Amino acid sequence: MLQPNNVRSRRWFLQECGVGLGAIAATQMLAEEAKSAAAADPLSVRAPHFPAKVKNVIFLFMAGAPSHLELFDYKPQLAKFDGTLPPAELLDGYRAAFINPNSKLLGPKFKFSKYGRSGAEISEILPHTARVADELTIVKSLTTDAFNHAPAQIMMNTGSPLFGKPSMGAWTLYGLGSESKDLPGFVVFSSGQKGPSGGNSNWGSGFLPTVYSGVQLRSVGDPVLYLSNPAGVDRRAQRDSLDAINELNRQHLAATGDPEIATRINSYEMAYRMQSSAPELMDVASESQATLDLYGVKAEESSFAKNCLLARRLVERGVRFVQLFHEAWDQHGNLVGGLKKNCQDTDQGCAALIQDLKQRGLLDQTLVIWGGEFGRTPMVQGGGDDGRDHHPNAFTMWMAGGGMKPGVTLGSSDDFGFNVVEDRVHVRDLHATILHQLGFDHTRLSYKFQGLDQRLTGVEPARVVTELIT
Repeated sequence: MLQPNNVRSRRWFLQECGVGLGAIAATQMLAEEAKSAAAADPLSVRAPHFPAKVKNVIFLFMAGAPSHLELFDYKPQLAKFDGTLPPAELLDGYRAAFINPNSKLLGPKFKFSKYGRSGAEISEILPHTARVADELTIVKSLTTDAFNHAPAQIMMNTGSPLFGKPSMGAWTLYGLGSESKDLPGFVVFSSGQKGPSGGNSNWGSGFLPTVYSGVQLRSVGDPVLYLSNPAGVDRRAQRDSLDAINELNRQHLAATGDPEIATRINSYEMAYRMQSSAPELMDVASESQATLDLYGVKAEESSFAKNCLLARRLVERGVRFVQLFHEAWDQHGNLVGGLKKNCQDTDQGCAALIQDLKQRGLLDQTLVIWGGEFGRTPMVQGGGDDGRDHHPNAFTMWMAGGGMKPGVTLGSSDDFGFNVVEDRVHVRDLHATILHQLGFDHTRLSYKFQGLDQRLTGVEPARVVTELIT
């Protein structure tokens, strides 16, 4: 029982309990707004902050980290000092994943030549890429914060080496929605030895609603497991069941405003539509023989090159973000043999994708990105002469189309390919630039989570690399 000195007035009760009636009313209004927003189509097309230069992104992710020193960043000095110890000051404060401090310099293993009007230096093991040199925007001055595969892959794709953040594809869908009604707006393929070290966090939605996650498709057989109806279930029965389930979900959504219920409704409907659209997408036999020959694919076989062809077919159908993972580039040993095999598997498909997009008038509206999570050391790993360790200080990526300046090479590393010495581009800068091409100010594309306005580029400084864009 309250004592007399603890008695509170009615005015106190109305002001303080629940932080006042005004706050109660405001809370109710916000809850109704949340329900309304959740009930709307979360993948409806939305306008960016300013006119975009591109509509779609295809990210050719070379998981495992290709050696920039064998592919795009030729270092005559590294060849000259092959087999000698690196300068002591070069390794001052340096952290490596596996190599020891006494590892010697390892010269480049392949010849380089200049190609096209741009004179881009490209390795002999990338003959197809060399033929599209004048379409490429090459950046030789990338840096990242992580030096092991999973954190670095997660950072390249989400802006943070920590799990739980939305991927770049998820941010793109969140900001723009999808123009494809019969296919997911964010599609992923995986090839090579295994899936990427960072797993499906590389294409996850993190704290964004899961409707923005990437959907992994297979390039042979059913594109998604269990997409076909079981025996005895026809389209009519499936439609009736789906309508009943969705009506229950809509009632629950109206009562709670939970965006994950909207995701569930969207997923059921998308799966239903994909039963017709996905088989048509995967039927590359409908392509001309000239196109199949351009990519070097056989319609019935799975390959990275086939995934490149499927990527073109996806952006034609309005898919916003396509990501191809090829986990095979971790050459701690067998550097020469491994790189030759990887280039044989990927070079033709990458170049064909650029040529195919261009001849169909799609390259200007599609940004193609090629690269891995970091580079490789100029020092040999261990005591042999056939491997390189992880290296985050300097590496190379290229882009094509999408409003990038073709035939341009930006940045440089030192004589050994160890540190960036000109036009440093951090992963966050790359993300800011990609978002800019999609029509976004990276500081304004945000999502409230844990009391913070979260964004792809985080809170550290990031810049749009204007030197790369038209």
